[in-house]
Amino acid sequence: MRKLCLFLGALLLLACEKPLLTEEEAPKVPQGNLTLSVFQLEQTPFESLTRASVSDVCTRLSFVIYDEEGTRIQHDDQKSGDATFGTASFQLSEGTYQLVVVAHSSSGNPTTTNPAKIQFTNAQGFTDTYLYNGMVTITNQPQSLSLSLRRIVSLCRFVITDAIPAEVSRLRFRYTGGSGAFDAATGFGSVNSTQSLWFDAQTGQTQTQYELYTFLHAEEGTIHLQATAYDVSETPIYEHEIDIPMKQNHITWLTGTFFSSNPNAPLTSSVTLNTTWGGEEHLTY
Repeated sequence: MRKLCLFLGALLLLACEKPLLTEEEAPKVPQGNLTLSVFQLEQTPFESLTRASVSDVCTRLSFVIYDEEGTRIQHDDQKSGDATFGTASFQLSEGTYQLVVVAHSSSGNPTTTNPAKIQFTNAQGFTDTYLYNGMVTITNQPQSLSLSLRRIVSLCRFVITDAIPAEVSRLRFRYTGGSGAFDAATGFGSVNSTQSLWFDAQTGQTQTQYELYTFLHAEEGTIHLQATAYDVSETPIYEHEIDIPMKQNHITWLTGTFFSSNPNAPLTSSVTLNTTWGGEEHLTY
């Protein structure tokens, strides 16, 4: 009788014990009915999408879904180290939605609550930025979309050809005329911003280069730049103020002797094309 009770007790324990699942048998996280992946960035095609390839161009991605009234309903902000970097999945009710994807390398994610004012801050910094904007209709069938993003920024490359003096501690580039925010529908700047970037100076270094990005309000525009060098007590000791013509998806090179030249010298320009951006503008100061 005692043996029978022990046998029945063992059967009861086995019946109550949860079965162990192997890794292959573990339940998978369900996917949404809309899957988005970054296939290509403008002027930077990839033969096949890999996380490493996308990471070569940008360090952050923001996938955003808005309803037809422009209300953000879902979003997925990703960093280059994330396992799903480059792909996002959403579960959506049937209907029509606006899709926005922003690729960039700022230190933080842009504010995306309003598709007409997707905004970066001076603290985050401004970088090469790509955009996808489009509409999608969700039905009872799942969809997978591969998206191509286009570059929407303009870049000023400010080059100093003379050596940085020992008394210079930091450089500030403060510029207006562009925008730190853009409208997803157009890719153009949507606010009037004062953008400001600081760089630590490296004494004695020559041929230094600084990258100043902005979102223009149209395909062409002009930014007003105030470039200032400060000493350790934050006293300005050198300064240039320059109006710089810019184009969307173009690089404007601004080159000169910052610490010994006439800040009012006239600008000259020429245009050449390269394979990365739509074009370049070369100026001297």
